[in-house]
Amino acid sequence: MTKRPSSVSKPDASLKVTVQEFGPTREELEAIGERALTLASVRKYIGRSKVRLLYVEALGDENKLAKPRPPSRFRATLYDDTNHRTILIDGTLRDPHRVDITESAIPPHPSDAEYAAAVKIVRRDVVLAAAIDAQHLEPYQPIPALVLNELPDGCIERRIAVGLLPRGGDAQHEVVAVDLARRSVIRFDERLPSNARPRNRGLCGVPRDANQATAAKGTAGQVWVTVTQGGQTLWRFLAVRPAASSGTNGSGIELRYVDYKGKRVLYRAHVPILNVKYDGNACGPYRDWQYQEGMIQATGTDVAPGFRLCPAPALTITDTGSDTGNFLGIGIYVLANEVVFVSELEAGWYRYISQWRLHANGTIRPRFAFAAVESQCVCNVHYHHVYWRFDFDITTAANNRVREFNDPPLFGGSKWHDKRFEIRRPRDFARKRKWRVENTRTGKGYEIVPNTEDGVATASPDWPFGRGDVWILRYRGSEIDDGVAAVGPPFEADIDRWVNGEAIHDHDVVIWYGGHFTHDVNHDGPAQHGHIVGPDLKPVNW
Repeated sequence: MTKRPSSVSKPDASLKVTVQEFGPTREELEAIGERALTLASVRKYIGRSKVRLLYVEALGDENKLAKPRPPSRFRATLYDDTNHRTILIDGTLRDPHRVDITESAIPPHPSDAEYAAAVKIVRRDVVLAAAIDAQHLEPYQPIPALVLNELPDGCIERRIAVGLLPRGGDAQHEVVAVDLARRSVIRFDERLPSNARPRNRGLCGVPRDANQATAAKGTAGQVWVTVTQGGQTLWRFLAVRPAASSGTNGSGIELRYVDYKGKRVLYRAHVPILNVKYDGNACGPYRDWQYQEGMIQATGTDVAPGFRLCPAPALTITDTGSDTGNFLGIGIYVLANEVVFVSELEAGWYRYISQWRLHANGTIRPRFAFAAVESQCVCNVHYHHVYWRFDFDITTAANNRVREFNDPPLFGGSKWHDKRFEIRRPRDFARKRKWRVENTRTGKGYEIVPNTEDGVATASPDWPFGRGDVWILRYRGSEIDDGVAAVGPPFEADIDRWVNGEAIHDHDVVIWYGGHFTHDVNHDGPAQHGHIVGPDLKPVNW
């Protein structure tokens, strides 16, 4: 479903942003999910099992297209409490009565309704209810969001994790597991699951907003964006809100079909992998999710569900030091000669900032920031790793090559040399190392220029958990992420398995770019609420 485009321009700038809704609405997807449950084939498959509909997602085309098309398929995710199984219902939006039914071994992330139901059960617990009612304990969603229990027959029993922050009296921090089927609460030795028992029992992080809403996985939200200057079209692309982003765990704000001055730059750009490791495994390690949106401070005009055009910068926890906000989704604003897209993501006590900055001169600045609200785990030194996936289609999907720059040169007298086969490369700031993706026919290209804040994987104290800095790969549609769910393990990024010697010269090229950050709250400045990483993507011969 599409609506009339809406636009805004900053009075003192020449950039104008036009936004047009694209694809199915949230209401349409929800109706399809409810209808799927009534189909005879689905009812027969479920039988008498106790099943819940968790979320419905719109799925895009699996193959590359020259021009975007609205999503044509959907997936409804159900969980069967009786048989401890995840049921997937796939169909087309055009004919939702004909579906394929499969099962997945991956326990699904809890829906908002499941978490709310779990909290309600905890509030009725004989031991915990009094402390919660007296506001000595405050429920929150922790990491991991699930507590898994292997049964004698090998089935995995899925329980919803509920954290309880101490707020008064003699209350102590606790994480419990809730069995929704039995409506029971399971408590742990030392009050915490084995993978969430920090040495430091204090609380660190920005005060948490206990009443803040979130946008859950599958929430519809895509828009077609046009950026003009003086009547000339500079940028044109599809923007996807985090709740609707692709990948096993979502991928933050996702850009697709990115054109600059009428020529293709990127087919898709997003963050499919995000993880964290603690010193001494005080907590975790964790694989995080990038689809649960949190509130930001954004004042402006709603042009589509989850998209707000703002006359002034939209602010996140890294700007304000506050976990409060007035908007769920992507804030869009013009700052100087850049158009900025920003959203805040929640994963337990973490707050991640997904941001894209697109300059009038063709530069793209992807940025990712790390912050946290109150948690015992945050008090312990830990290491964040974020991995962008840049599917470059410079002018065309094929005919791309990758060159690497080193100063001083690695060998011979040339500072530039070609990468002809798939490879993993480290950042090297001493050599001013950068990379260029070019079209072999036109000579047009984009450079990937690292920032010093992005870190080096081998220099991180948790090496080899961070795995690497840059991977240069041949495009494969099946390699959109490594398939590791947030419930883990494993938790490490598994990008290396795609480096198998394939030729990349004159082919379709994908660049994975890792950013690494050490978070030590004991050395944060008084006004420091997070850390920002990300490279600059700069046009060449455009």
